[in-house]
Amino acid sequence: MRPPVMYRPFASGRYEVAAGLYRLGVQPIPWREDGAAEHHTFALDNTFSQFVASKVAAHRRALHEYAGEANLRPALREAALSFIARTLAADSGGAITWDGAYLHHAPLGWTARLDVVRGTVEGLTRAPAPHAALVEDTRPVNALDVLGLCAQEDLAIISRGESGDWLAATHVLSPQHWDPRDKLGRDFVAVHAPVAGSGPMNATAPRLVDAVITRGPFVRFAWGISMTDRLDHHPAAPPDADRHAATTFDAARAFVRVERQTLTGFADADGALFTIRPYTYPLTAAVREPAQARALAAAIRTMTPEQVAYKGLSGLRHDLLTWLDGRAQTPA
Repeated sequence: MRPPVMYRPFASGRYEVAAGLYRLGVQPIPWREDGAAEHHTFALDNTFSQFVASKVAAHRRALHEYAGEANLRPALREAALSFIARTLAADSGGAITWDGAYLHHAPLGWTARLDVVRGTVEGLTRAPAPHAALVEDTRPVNALDVLGLCAQEDLAIISRGESGDWLAATHVLSPQHWDPRDKLGRDFVAVHAPVAGSGPMNATAPRLVDAVITRGPFVRFAWGISMTDRLDHHPAAPPDADRHAATTFDAARAFVRVERQTLTGFADADGALFTIRPYTYPLTAAVREPAQARALAAAIRTMTPEQVAYKGLSGLRHDLLTWLDGRAQTPA
């Protein structure tokens, strides 16, 4: 498997809470090192085992805290599940196949028979495989659960009706300090209201949701700084050093966490699929060059106090900026 792509969405030198949508397959992604356009929804790379281990741990601990449904209409369920299975296979480079009934996942050794109309898993067989041991005790509960465990991305399904939009399903096993249960069944504005600085974006919610459903697919990026590379930071998960009151800044243990998010609409079913793929890069790798350190420092300086607190940087900001400023002055 290939290594993860490096994204640097802080390269603009500004921290912004905005839609920031790029048309998938059409518009170049400036945050990629090569600046190329992207065509894929799912990315299977050599960090797959890290994701599986983390997702299985969350699944075993309390799946209901990460996954659920809220008035998911049958037509939207079928459209989303069919798309996930078909596209996961197409983006896998042959590691995953889907024939409309059976999903075969060679890295896990799973062959699952899925009913995408009812959303059920009708059967699951296991075979020796590179990562089979990671899932040997895992029992998927439905089709979305199978697909979510087979992907490095987290999954969410957005629905829309006469009364507005709502989050109709979640399979989010790698949340970054938020609880999927707080979002399920809520509309776009309520989902994003806790995000510091989201007011202007929320003001455009009806137009944004319509664009996602009728004019996609799109890709967007979000980013922050973490003091661990752990993927699952559910508020109810066991705590670690990230956002711990006793944690101090240490460049050798800091990470830039970037989320690559895709949005694919199903106009006939009046809904959309939202995928979230976290990437955790060592800070020292993300800002290898002085210009990159300057851009990240500039972006952090544009954060409001509320955004600094929301991103968990209140106790780290001064030392982080001091280190970045020093890195920025290093001769190229």
